[in-house]
Amino acid sequence: MAEASAGMPPRERWRLFKDRCFALVMAVGGVAVIVAILLIFFYLLYVVVPLFRGATVTAQTSYASPSGASALVTFDEYAETGVSVAPDGAYRFFTIADGHARDQGGTLAAARAGAVTSLAAGDPATQVLFAGTDRGNVVVAQATFDIEFKDDRRVITPGLRFVHGTRGLRIARGDPIRLLAGQASDEETTLIAFTAGGRAVLVNVAETTSFLDGETTRTTSRAELDIDAARVTHAVVARDHRSVYVVTADGALSYFDVRNKNKPRLVDRASVVDGRGAITALAFLAGGVSIVVGDDRGRLSQWFAVRDEHGNYQLKRVRRFSALPAAIVRIAPEHHRKAFAALADDGTLALYHATAERELVRFASGRRAARALIQAPRADTALIAGADGRIDVLALDNPHPEVSLKSLWGKVWYEHRAAPDYIWQSSSASSDFEPKYSLMPLTFGTLKAALYSMLFAIPLAVLGAIYTAYFMRPALRALVKPSIEVMAALPTVILGFLAGLWLAPLIERELLGILSCFVLLPLAVLAASFGFSRAPRALTRLVPEGCEALALIPVICLATWFALTIGQALEATFFDGNLPYWLNVEYGLTYDQRNTLVVAIAIGFAVIPTIFSISEDAVFSVPRHLTMGSLALGATPWQTATRVVLLTASPGIFSAVMIGMGRAVGETMIVLMATGNTPIMDVNVFQGLRALSANIAVEMPESEVGSTHYRILFLAAMVLFLATFVVNTLAEIVRQRLRRRYASL
Repeated sequence: MAEASAGMPPRERWRLFKDRCFALVMAVGGVAVIVAILLIFFYLLYVVVPLFRGATVTAQTSYASPSGASALVTFDEYAETGVSVAPDGAYRFFTIADGHARDQGGTLAAARAGAVTSLAAGDPATQVLFAGTDRGNVVVAQATFDIEFKDDRRVITPGLRFVHGTRGLRIARGDPIRLLAGQASDEETTLIAFTAGGRAVLVNVAETTSFLDGETTRTTSRAELDIDAARVTHAVVARDHRSVYVVTADGALSYFDVRNKNKPRLVDRASVVDGRGAITALAFLAGGVSIVVGDDRGRLSQWFAVRDEHGNYQLKRVRRFSALPAAIVRIAPEHHRKAFAALADDGTLALYHATAERELVRFASGRRAARALIQAPRADTALIAGADGRIDVLALDNPHPEVSLKSLWGKVWYEHRAAPDYIWQSSSASSDFEPKYSLMPLTFGTLKAALYSMLFAIPLAVLGAIYTAYFMRPALRALVKPSIEVMAALPTVILGFLAGLWLAPLIERELLGILSCFVLLPLAVLAASFGFSRAPRALTRLVPEGCEALALIPVICLATWFALTIGQALEATFFDGNLPYWLNVEYGLTYDQRNTLVVAIAIGFAVIPTIFSISEDAVFSVPRHLTMGSLALGATPWQTATRVVLLTASPGIFSAVMIGMGRAVGETMIVLMATGNTPIMDVNVFQGLRALSANIAVEMPESEVGSTHYRILFLAAMVLFLATFVVNTLAEIVRQRLRRRYASL
């Protein structure tokens, strides 16, 4: 190259040098753009991939229980100090890390309460323990772990608080407690006890404090459940003290409503094992709505009560989980998530998440015939207490159990819902909330907004571009094209502001008139055009050729005024003056003020300049010899436009439409401000929506960095990224094929 330029004049060499520099800059810039896009993709992938990593279980240590064989175990929030309770009620506090006993211990039941015949635990988060005795008493104790900091070191002081004294509550005088379940809080205690004498006794103790004088009133309620107590094998009480679930030897699950503690009511009864096998484990999930049932065949299922069409509750099996190889002996729910651990009789431990309907990990613990299984409040530690008197400490790593392909893209049966559905609801005021991370409503909302906006924008932009480039007078085109292109610089936040505060109320007030515009305006334009073509020559000469569009301005204004005026009259005559209400009553169509119609018009105005400008350039760039040759052969201007110009310009027009669609899909501010941000799946144009981009803008500032919610928002961004990439790639392929097909014209 240097030899070739050696004989060139200095000016030519300078021009060649500038060309090389420009080519190098363009190459570097193009590569930099590609690298930047790849970096964005890999960063999104880096944040999203941990969502789909499974959980891990690692054996930490194993030691002899300080209280001998453990029937109950619980520990503090940091999994540093625990309490172990033996079958006879003897307890000792110990250090989780090494099993070292921290005190001399004691017994749950004092001598006057009687000998312990049954033990139970309340909700794991409350750390409440129950002990039933042979005298028919129930002792309620709560493990306490007081935390203080000394010399920047956390010090935990354990203790045991007897809620109703060391003697406990008298349930059945002289009748031993065979089986026990309950819940206790500072204000209320609910117990269900099954005695050796065949009684099923429900006892509730509630304390209320007067706001006037601060006096505390204690109320005790007592009732019996209508069930064969001798056949009951398992029972649990909901944390809200409003329901009781009981299992009998025949595998039947009974649901009792105990809101009225004096009159418990059997709501429904269902067969869990269908007459084959027996139920061996039962536990509530966090929140106390769903229960998980395990049987002697290793099968696990989730149940909760669902309202039928008559408003009555019925027990429904919501989902099944992968079975374990032996009978389920223990189920331990997490404290704050819908996850749980299940332990089989052969020592197999598995972690599951109910909402995701997913088995996270399976671990061979080797601990057979376990008597207790519990997870730490932070779900990072688990303890297994075996019948041989040893305790195994396991480390859990389970950061994102809520995520699975089904929970993200499939219908999920959530608690308090009558049927499976697609729902996005990432947060709530309650810690017992079941996160709903379905991306389907957001994806549907994105496509819905883009589709309706493109239906509005494409005809106006493409037809306007054809007229401007092919029929309009050059002097007028020089004014119209830059004016429309300037609209592209208008911030979308302004369009969203106008759409939300001005356009939405206007459409609600003039709904029928606005809808009439979509019909009357095209008809008015066609009628005016037909009349203009049949008008006398002397009249048509008043409008210069190529300026016919100016004559349509008063026609459009008059048609719009007529549509709005007649719309009010028609609405008052046929729809009782309120079309939205009439649609709701007659067809069940809900009308939201900020709806898809508003969004479609606003986004349509945002993408029209882009589609118009690129389409107009494509049409205007059609070689003149093609149009002149078509006209010379006798074709009319419209025949030339449709059969020559449009075919030749089709690659550019298609690119314009796809670029406009890409902008519509990624639009954020208009969707955020002009719709109700309701993540629902409904094609109704009068209802709102929530798009992926708007959802990211709304919820990203509130999400905790590294949390499941945070990573799912990045997954939504990745879905947008990949969707845009795929659409643009397909658009380029189609555009290239169109160019090759019509290049010979």
